[in-house]
Amino acid sequence: MSTLVIIILTLVILLALFLPFIVHTVEQQLEAFLFILGIIAVTAIGAWNWHLVKDALTEPIKIALAVLIIGLLFRKFRLNIAHFIEHIELKIGLKKTIILLVCVLGFLSSVITAIVAALILCEIAATLRLTKRDTIHVVVMGCFAIGLGAILTPIGEPLSTIVVGKLSGEPHHAGFFYLFHLLWYLIIPGVAFFAYMAGRTKDEQIKSQQRVEIDSAKDILIRAAKVYLFIMALVFFGHGLTPLAEISIMKLPLAALYWANSISAILDNATLAAAEIVPTMTNTQIEFLLMGLVVSGGFLIPGNIPNIICASKFKIKSKEWAKQALPIGAACMLVYFIVLEILPK
Repeated sequence: MSTLVIIILTLVILLALFLPFIVHTVEQQLEAFLFILGIIAVTAIGAWNWHLVKDALTEPIKIALAVLIIGLLFRKFRLNIAHFIEHIELKIGLKKTIILLVCVLGFLSSVITAIVAALILCEIAATLRLTKRDTIHVVVMGCFAIGLGAILTPIGEPLSTIVVGKLSGEPHHAGFFYLFHLLWYLIIPGVAFFAYMAGRTKDEQIKSQQRVEIDSAKDILIRAAKVYLFIMALVFFGHGLTPLAEISIMKLPLAALYWANSISAILDNATLAAAEIVPTMTNTQIEFLLMGLVVSGGFLIPGNIPNIICASKFKIKSKEWAKQALPIGAACMLVYFIVLEILPK
């Protein structure tokens, strides 16, 4: 790869990281912005082919359909869901309700997929009628919990599917419960922690006095279309940046690799895992790599599918997301790093 290509790809990463925080128009049109950057990255490495275009057109379909169908179902059964949540809230209070529901979604995400869990989180947050500030807090913490929990099985999210697939042969023989056995002692406390943090709403028991608007069918359709474009953009973006990851991130020592994988905040973690995971890795190396990917995936909106879905639903800005996610996410990265370092190898 030429020096010019490396410079272009580095600029693409820097633009993706910082421009949404600086330019208001970019923040408003984040999907289109990342799509353009993805086109530039793929063009720079000369990787255009029919297979890539086909993947970009087909991979977002299931996610966009899930957003559309579940959005319409929640719209239809909104009153029933609201009554159920209100019943729980009357029994145990608002904060405990949030903790319980986020914790359940975090663990269920490995079974019902992170996408479905994120969609349910959106509807729960809307039903609770929290203030704008508390809504952002709950969904950001909820997305961290879902992102962690989803990795426990190969059906939870693409990252875990890829890892299990790549490690299914010698010497790991990874099966359905491989990641659960490997990471449960790290993931379960993490999900519980983020669920607890979600319940620490800053406005106490205060709720928004604004009437909760019911999404129209048009709103739901537009949201699904935006999610489709976002996923397509990430396919191009991830494919275009993979060569740079292969010549830089993959050559780092284990500890440095852990922190370098914080690039997962803007680059799909499944793409990074596909480039980095090899069967010759030890379980310790795999733990370092995966924990760096899944925690940092919650840092920024493009880092994870649940983030994208929730940010689209509540029109959360990049700065608002980062303000909630970066401090606690960085602290958790540090804690996990210390734990992994002191554990017997």
